[in-house]
Amino acid sequence: MRQFSDGYLREYDVIVAGGGPAGIAAAVSAARCGAKTALIERFGILGGMLTSGHVQPILGRAEGYTMYDEVVALLHRGHEEAPRVTTRSGDEIGLDLEEAKHRLLKLCLENGVYVYLQTPVIAPIMEGSRVTGLQVCTPQGPENLRAAAVVDATGDGYVAAMAGAPYQIGRDDGRCQPATLEFTVENVDETHHFACYGGSDPVTLPDGRRYSEVCKEACARGELPENVSIVRIHYTLRPGERSINATQANGFDTLTPAGAAAAEYLLREQVGPVVAFLRKNAPGFENCRVKSSATALGVRETRRFVGEYVLSDTDVETGARFPDVVVHKAWFLIDIHNPAGGGQAERHSQPATPYDIPYRSLIPQKINGLLLSGRNISGTHRAHASYRVMGVALATGQGAGVAAALCAQRRVTPRQLDYHLVQQELILRGARLFDEEKTNG
Repeated sequence: MRQFSDGYLREYDVIVAGGGPAGIAAAVSAARCGAKTALIERFGILGGMLTSGHVQPILGRAEGYTMYDEVVALLHRGHEEAPRVTTRSGDEIGLDLEEAKHRLLKLCLENGVYVYLQTPVIAPIMEGSRVTGLQVCTPQGPENLRAAAVVDATGDGYVAAMAGAPYQIGRDDGRCQPATLEFTVENVDETHHFACYGGSDPVTLPDGRRYSEVCKEACARGELPENVSIVRIHYTLRPGERSINATQANGFDTLTPAGAAAAEYLLREQVGPVVAFLRKNAPGFENCRVKSSATALGVRETRRFVGEYVLSDTDVETGARFPDVVVHKAWFLIDIHNPAGGGQAERHSQPATPYDIPYRSLIPQKINGLLLSGRNISGTHRAHASYRVMGVALATGQGAGVAAALCAQRRVTPRQLDYHLVQQELILRGARLFDEEKTNG
């Protein structure tokens, strides 16, 4: 791999901050367009919430062949016989987390991406209102890396916030969806085939009781921690394993050191009671034990940047179409985990109609040289509750990466770039962007 033999650089065409699903998709897509691309990741592995966060299954989707389809195929290689689960939440794509750590790194390196691990971003390098690079801290110490275009795929939007881009946090009262620490249990008896995707899942226990009601009752009497009113159980790719999405920390500002540490402590305190509940109540889980847990907080919501277009509640509810579409027919439920209690903020997740995400939602107001991707793109609190998931993040990352590479080639800013060029490149790579075939001139 030429990155190792040639050595790492100080100047790139594109720099992507954040090595989660959106960042991986952005970096690989930019590199495939011929851009010399660096991917900056603060942890020692790639994958973000998909690996460090133990978040599975992959949920959400977009139309046509996108990086979502490529990554799913990559991670399912060798597991073709594993059962595919479809629920009200859509296709649930299980993972082998250890395989994913290796395969995602290999995907980036084989496509020529210069991967910086254990390298947090310190600050953006600015020339007026334009981001021209990043100051990072590599294992060798601080370095300034320059680029023609930068993609913020950090989830929390660290680069965009430091650059001065306007943003919003949470719903109107400032409350955000709660944080979670996901974990995997093993030694599950598969003769029961027991799983539960959420509070609206009608799954029942052998005695006829509805599992979701048993969870609520256990929370009410203190058997489950406060606000843990549903214990979600998902299949992985391995028999005898389940991914558990249950712990919940409400009201913590995870953008501060104190808030992040306090949330981490509370969530780890909750793992034991959740496992005890499963052993007592979930069929086949009598002898389950924790196999592994996340090494990064599962943060659903922090900053949402104000872009050239703000994706609205109505857009997601009615299936909006846009002339500058870069993600077509994105879909996931409007899934708002209650910011002020347990369960869902709107009783249960609400329907969405497959909707477009426009290029303008990837461009932050007031700042040049920067593109957004993943959960920090421009949208309302309710719209964010749909597009925040990994399946959609892979698609927005792909759009941002292609746009960044084209900006570097043409020496223009994202705001100056003709979106038709982005669409043409995405279509060439298999994405479908329009309900009917259309040629962009």
